[in-house]
Amino acid sequence: MKALVIILGVLFIVLLVGIPLLERYSSKSSEAGAGKDYGSLSRFVLPLVALLIIVQMIRYWFG
Repeated sequence: MKALVIILGVLFIVLLVGIPLLERYSSKSSEAGAGKDYGSLSRFVLPLVALLIIVQMIRYWFG
């Protein structure tokens, strides 16, 4: 339980520090062009989620 609280605390602190830094130093792109940056990555999301589900099912059944 102590390890869980430590991990959650560290993640919370990283988010508090990381988000303002990412917003400050991110590239300044227009709102219309913002979707183009992630368009090439979005096609990989569903196959990776499906792969993750299959791997977790295999771990559950044989692990």
